[in-house]
Amino acid sequence: MQKIKLITDSASDIPAEKAKELNIKVIPFPVTVDGKSYLEGENITKDEFFTLLDSTESLPSTAQITFPQFTEIFEQYYNEGYTELIYISISSNGSATYSNAERAKDEFFEEHPEACGRMNIHTVNSYGYTGIYGYASIIAGEMIQKGNTAEEILSYLHEWFESAELYFAPYTLKYVKRSGRLSAAAAFAGELLGLRPIIQLIDGVSNVPSKVRGDKNIAPKLVQITKDRIIKGSPYIIITGSVPEYSAELEKQLTENLGYPPVWNYKIGATIASHAGHKVAGVIFKGEKRNHSES
Repeated sequence: MQKIKLITDSASDIPAEKAKELNIKVIPFPVTVDGKSYLEGENITKDEFFTLLDSTESLPSTAQITFPQFTEIFEQYYNEGYTELIYISISSNGSATYSNAERAKDEFFEEHPEACGRMNIHTVNSYGYTGIYGYASIIAGEMIQKGNTAEEILSYLHEWFESAELYFAPYTLKYVKRSGRLSAAAAFAGELLGLRPIIQLIDGVSNVPSKVRGDKNIAPKLVQITKDRIIKGSPYIIITGSVPEYSAELEKQLTENLGYPPVWNYKIGATIASHAGHKVAGVIFKGEKRNHSES
């Protein structure tokens, strides 16, 4: 019988109580603000990070999870008798963390040839951020509890990551300007005109397919995009930040237009907030399948 351990990282933004309930190991990302380092989810909460964002003019930074950390974790679960380790990673496009996990896997089996055939390590590139792979990790954790095999879980994960799409909008350009993704002049003009970018995250790549004028037009635009692109009847997830009213309005409009409510209301963490701020609302859904070059 398989003994499966699910591992992810803190940029998945999984609520701590859900990770505990499903026995998911969450590796914290180091986050630095004004020269002081924190471990995301361990000694700083999401709301505390949002407060720090408002109190600093510098851009917070996150460091990668190192391959020695992964090696230590793989050793631990091998010694505990697990036969299948599944690590669901932040997008390889935005962090070296996935490649560090791959390197650690290779090194682990070089140092423990006897483990071959006794334990499998599956490193899964989510090609995503926040709830794209946080939600998938929750579903995978539930599948483990139901007795699904590692092969069934991996099949679900790859199918989801090849079709998941995230669209969100910041309700202020302050943090986008600070991240360097928008010039000061463009941010000033945008705020003056009330422009709000609709940011698309697909396969770990961000784009701005459209803009709206005025906060009141954010939710209708996100609804329109979702209706145009979602696989009919498939589940969707609401993304929220520090202002619940923004996501509540989006949830209301999506429920009315799609005819069913979201399966989750997901709060962002440091990865998204560092670059777009914490005053955001967005949606994750299943679109048309795309082909990834790696498994």
